[in-house]
Amino acid sequence: MDTFASCPDGNALLITRVADGQWHALDDDLVVGRGHAQYRPDGRLFVSIDAWHDTTFDRLAEAMSADLPAPLHTVVDEADAELTAGWRRAGFTVRRREWEYAVPTDPRITGLGEVRPPSGVTIVPAGQADEDLLRAVDRAIRDEVGATVGWQSMPAEVIPLPEGDTIADPSKYAVAAAPDRYLGLIRVVPAKRPRIGLIAVRAGERRRGIARALLAHALGTLHRDGCASAWAEVQESDQAASALFEGVGARPVSSNLELVR
Repeated sequence: MDTFASCPDGNALLITRVADGQWHALDDDLVVGRGHAQYRPDGRLFVSIDAWHDTTFDRLAEAMSADLPAPLHTVVDEADAELTAGWRRAGFTVRRREWEYAVPTDPRITGLGEVRPPSGVTIVPAGQADEDLLRAVDRAIRDEVGATVGWQSMPAEVIPLPEGDTIADPSKYAVAAAPDRYLGLIRVVPAKRPRIGLIAVRAGERRRGIARALLAHALGTLHRDGCASAWAEVQESDQAASALFEGVGARPVSSNLELVR
């Protein structure tokens, strides 16, 4: 479906859906804006718009909202006031805030040098975990989250995976192991500045120091590998995760907003 509106230069602005999940804004046959929509693995529909002018942004948002089923989600850097304002004009409201933390790795800063797992628990380094036990603890934790706060509370950025598979690369996971099963896991994505993508412990094993031991292991490994810092994303309402990271000297450096219409 095509719609028309006035452009800042007075020409007619044509909004057209060019493919499934893709829209173009045309000014005299020149593409002056693009819109994109995609379902994430958790079933939420996320949209994005790239446009030079407010008018173009607004018309794309209007056309996309008319074409797509609600609710619609989007993620913006909170420091980008102009983009945030555009989505607010389109009827989107803030659903949640996610902080990005800079996490030091030096045990003299983190205070984690002497941290050890509780009795009966060992840390299995990344790349050495049993894949069956790893997938089992990942599924158990996901089921526990789904039965309580729900996966809609988890980060918006989710890696697309094959149906039924939630472990993209087992080599990125270190785990906390009991003799017969795994109790928790931590995923570290190697990069110029490594990302701590997930740290989680089974519900019945929390408050034993397992998460802290996993973090101590991961940060200590990064430090020995020459990485001075890592980064992690924490939902603002997740006080336990915030306390864990702030307790080792991590500091928030930026934030993202998830908005919904």
